Amino acid sequence: MSYGVSVALQSAIYQCLQSDAALNSLIGTAVFDEVPGGTIPSTYVTLGPEIALDRSDKTDAGALHRFTVSVVSDAPGFSNSKAVAVAVSDALHQTALGLSRGHLISLVFERAAASREEAANLRRIDLRFAARVEDN
Repeated sequence: MSYGVSVALQSAIYQCLQSDAALNSLIGTAVFDEVPGGTIPSTYVTLGPEIALDRSDKTDAGALHRFTVSVVSDAPGFSNSKAVAVAVSDALHQTALGLSRGHLISLVFERAAASREEAANLRRIDLRFAARVEDN
């Protein structure tokens, strides 16, 4: 197994979301690796948890990275959050990300879960993707 592509993959995903015109029209540049302190935007996207599984073969070291991108919003209802989630999904759907190390074999959407965080009056949509990478 190789976890060596993980930083390159995360960086490419972040750059893809930061530069996507449709997503920018909805939330500007409110895409975070970590939510900043202080005043946060009403709606934002954050990179979340990741699990990496070995997918090496006889010739190449590789991994399957299952990662979450979350949409968080204090806007009422789910309509706004879902529009942002659609933009995230569209931006990453079969995107040919250029990695600084290794290369991307595939990037696919796996599932989404929408929830309310009542105590904070937030809506949250967690989108899970799977990226198959090789480190060669």
